[in-house]
Amino acid sequence: MRWQGQDVGATDAAALPGMERLSGFVRSVTTPEFAGVTFHEVMSKSALNRVPGSSAMPFDWTVNPYRGCSHACSYCFARGTHEYLDLDAGHDFDSQVVVKVNVAEVLRRELSRGTWGREPVALGTNTDPYQRAEGRYGLMPGIIEALTESATPFSVLTKGTLLRRDLPLLVEAASHVPVSLAMSIAMFDDALQHSVEPGTPSTAARLQTVRAATDAGFAVTVFLMPILPHLTDSIPMLDDALARIKAAGAVRVVFGALHLRPGAKGWFLQWLERQHPELLSSYRGLYPGVSAYAPKGYRAWLGKRVRPLLRVHGLDGRLEDDQPRRAVAGPVMTTSLAGARSAASRSAASTRGVASPRGAALPRRVDAAADRLF
Repeated sequence: MRWQGQDVGATDAAALPGMERLSGFVRSVTTPEFAGVTFHEVMSKSALNRVPGSSAMPFDWTVNPYRGCSHACSYCFARGTHEYLDLDAGHDFDSQVVVKVNVAEVLRRELSRGTWGREPVALGTNTDPYQRAEGRYGLMPGIIEALTESATPFSVLTKGTLLRRDLPLLVEAASHVPVSLAMSIAMFDDALQHSVEPGTPSTAARLQTVRAATDAGFAVTVFLMPILPHLTDSIPMLDDALARIKAAGAVRVVFGALHLRPGAKGWFLQWLERQHPELLSSYRGLYPGVSAYAPKGYRAWLGKRVRPLLRVHGLDGRLEDDQPRRAVAGPVMTTSLAGARSAASRSAASTRGVASPRGAALPRRVDAAADRLF
């Protein structure tokens, strides 16, 4: 193991570009168990992130314990955020992971402020909180406990099977606050999954995690996203995906077409040119210039294709576009934001002063407040 020791606030001329200026930088770590990945440990000054009002994101607050992600999904919309550190949105995003080692401590302090309104907090909206780094650093248990102790509703969206480690803690949390769990599964062809998102757990392993969370009492949502034009949008592929999602016990599906935002677009098109050069001109037509979204016509066509299949398989679901902008406060929240805040406030009032999870029994379909919120 190689350590590059750093003092908090020090400047390291030999550090990777951007890292020498990273506030609270402690050290960079490489280890044989994570070949090719460097962890940059930092002392974070804040944990709660306020989503700008102009953002299209359907939630107001997030917590992101990591920056960068070893899942290495070629299409990941968060790739562009690595450029803020003077790192590239391609290989650096996959291999240079920033770890906020004190995130739970900082979050607990922020949530204890009298001004905190106990609004729902979304986890997994930028980079995955259950990526492989979580197996080394174990930040999520502290985050879950801090949110629960402060009576703050929260949601988790992940591709990571490490979620199963924390299911007992999440069950305890759900006895006090609304908790939502969602698994992202885009590829149901093993070869394609390994090619386009090489660092993720297998589709089968993620479906097993959905089953474990379902058996623990959660009404799990699966994000069938992104659906790749010409690669995963055929009726047989969609039908197979929904059948396997249903068999795993999920109750709800959110689906949507591929986004190619700045930072991700060039990296994904490089992958496409290597793996499916015959589709390159078609994708350039679907995502011309700086356009990040598939045409409305394609998205509407996709909705008409998937909705009947959802009914066939007895799954609740919606097209990503069906959700009004900023109408929710978590990945699968179904009420208006105002209603969500009201429900969250009622939940907070009923659980205010909770010191720690008590492990109460969880009903089959989490509680009614959770169902309304998430």
